[in-house]
Amino acid sequence: MPDSGFDCAFQKRIQAAQQYAETRPGTVGIVLRDRQNGVVWRNKHAADKVWTASTIKLAMIVNLLDRHRTGQIRLTSDDRRLMTAMLHSSDDDAADTLWKRYSGSTFNAAFPQYGMTGLVAQRGYSTSFPYWGFEKCTTDDLDRLINHVLDKVHPEDRAYIVEQMRGVGPEQQWGVWGPDSGTKNGWSQEDTGWVMNSVGFIGPDQRYTLAIMNNLAGEGGYDEGRATDTEITRILFR
Repeated sequence: MPDSGFDCAFQKRIQAAQQYAETRPGTVGIVLRDRQNGVVWRNKHAADKVWTASTIKLAMIVNLLDRHRTGQIRLTSDDRRLMTAMLHSSDDDAADTLWKRYSGSTFNAAFPQYGMTGLVAQRGYSTSFPYWGFEKCTTDDLDRLINHVLDKVHPEDRAYIVEQMRGVGPEQQWGVWGPDSGTKNGWSQEDTGWVMNSVGFIGPDQRYTLAIMNNLAGEGGYDEGRATDTEITRILFR
């Protein structure tokens, strides 16, 4: 893999992760970034559109914090409690409340500013449109989102997000999650089958970011997808 920019040892791990992904149910998009050296590796499914599931909640948090900091809204203590629940346990009811309270269309209009230029809200699945629970994006979008968080979000807001991603509850302790990592995961059973997604950072000073979107496409379920995302991370970093 001479054009990846990663050293030889890392290239071997990348190759092993790619080979493993190709044996797993459905399709797996992967984007790995070394923020220190500025190099990126993406596999052939990184541009596939996949249901975001709850990974979109990370973008919602970014938007709420940005609107609060610029004076467009004033977040209450209850809002902040709900935001923490969204990051810690991926609470759907909390996301629903904040989506309605602060205008879903406003959220969606802002998401491309965070690098989610491929995001598309999906019609026909809910009474309101757009709705956070029915969106599709690419693994490249999630890569750009997590790097927006780490590079462009206000330092105080970034520190809050990073702390929450490091301390997620047991529901999200898989995929990119680990002792030196932070994650926001998303999992759902859609009309096309299960999707199991994981995005986060790894290493000192959040040196690496990793985004994985596993579209199982009816070939497997929650357990298979969780195992896929976790094993890819293990191959690359553990």
